[in-house]
Amino acid sequence: MTGSTTGPTRRALFVTGAAATLTLGSVSFANAAPADGEETTTVRGTLPPGSPDYVYLPVEVPRGVREIAVSYTYEKTPVPTGTQGNALDIGIFDERGTDLGGRGFRGWSGGARTEFFVRADAATPGYIPGPVRAGTWNIVLGPYTTAPEGLPYAVTITLRYGAPGETPAPVYPPERAKGRGRAWYRGDCHLHSVYSDGRRTPGEIAAAARAAGLDFINTSEHNTHSSHTAWQGLWGDDLLILTGEEVTTRNGHVVAVATDPGTFVDWRYRARDNRFGHYAREIRRAGGLVVPAHPHATCIGCNWKFGFGDADAVEVWNGPYTPEDEIALASWDNTLTTNSRRWVPAMGNSDAHREPQLVGMPQTVVLADDLTRAAITDGIRAGHSYIAESSAVSLTFGASGGRGRHAGIGDRLEVAADAPVTVRLEVTGAPGCTAHFVTDQGALHTAPLPESGAGAVEWRTTPQYATYVRAEVRHPPKVPGLPGALAALTNPVFLGAAGQVGGTGRMKGHFGSSVG
Repeated sequence: MTGSTTGPTRRALFVTGAAATLTLGSVSFANAAPADGEETTTVRGTLPPGSPDYVYLPVEVPRGVREIAVSYTYEKTPVPTGTQGNALDIGIFDERGTDLGGRGFRGWSGGARTEFFVRADAATPGYIPGPVRAGTWNIVLGPYTTAPEGLPYAVTITLRYGAPGETPAPVYPPERAKGRGRAWYRGDCHLHSVYSDGRRTPGEIAAAARAAGLDFINTSEHNTHSSHTAWQGLWGDDLLILTGEEVTTRNGHVVAVATDPGTFVDWRYRARDNRFGHYAREIRRAGGLVVPAHPHATCIGCNWKFGFGDADAVEVWNGPYTPEDEIALASWDNTLTTNSRRWVPAMGNSDAHREPQLVGMPQTVVLADDLTRAAITDGIRAGHSYIAESSAVSLTFGASGGRGRHAGIGDRLEVAADAPVTVRLEVTGAPGCTAHFVTDQGALHTAPLPESGAGAVEWRTTPQYATYVRAEVRHPPKVPGLPGALAALTNPVFLGAAGQVGGTGRMKGHFGSSVG
């Protein structure tokens, strides 16, 4: 049986405590479903400019349905230069409803696919296998951008009848790998596969992670947790696989790192809705970290608008180093002086989607007690980490002073305000680069590294002159007057007692040296 419905009527336009939504008229199928076979109907309409973020198309699903399949098209109307054209995302919620929190969530593919299916024993990547129960399902359309003439669309729904299959028990990655005890572990926590808008399979990502010298990765598909079960046989003693999600809202993206497997985090709200704090707490209750991603990205909806009060870390370096990352780095650095008691550590991730984008470019290198989910998240949260462009680059960084006291990356060296402090950076794998010591006043010491790319740099200061010190290793600049791209970056070492007010006098002496 086939059918076509044109121009569904608006049933309601309402606000649910999140983004405004529009619910269209329901789509119904035969009350007496055939024992076998299928039914198809198509719904057509046009979304006007200024449509709500999410438009729900209810589908009345009768008993006996084995599979629901959906395909859609929309017109990409030509628009003048400087005007946004049409882009339409899609997903689905089952009979348990569309309330925030996602109890009825069954999948999301954004704009990455034109069709999907859901049944008990399988589903399109991005979607959750499970029974197709009778009741009101909702196809959710997300008009990401809309042309001035509107967004014409057509959604085709097919119900296939028959005996349901068995839903497989989920198999999730283990929470620990063999590890090396307390050591520095390399990871990439922002990656995309075919389970959202990436082109690599999980197997290809695991292979690329190993080739990049990584010890751990985090799944981070856009607005779905469907890939959490897709890694069976891909982990091992040498690779820890964490499960998460890239929560992709209209006011910025946040990577949920290392949440409990099977955790879904809702994304249907804007900063104006005052809902993000609730979902940040949900991420932490699920054992995860809240990491705003590419906060100064210029793509539509990508720039971070929620503030950093709920963040556990912030992604200041996303993929190959760009001016967006330079802005993110400067913005993050500006918070370190005023928020040193509750500061937000920096992270770097590849956000790799497809070839030739490199997994592990950059990577976060974490000091952790072992290669476990808990130890890695503890290290990231504490700021015991640095960012490197590849596994070829390694750093050792810390400060010493007082009576043999020493503090490493992310820690505080508690000495008197006028006590001499020696800061030392050791680098390997950075030929042609320059080391920079950055404080709350800016970069106060730079030194070229030897041609081999391996060397050490020291600098002397006091807490009253430098509230904190962090290290950057940069390539030569390509544009005169602008800094070169980063090869590596550390989180800060804070100097002086917590709450200690530094002076403004000049430091008593400083020196730098490089040794091959």
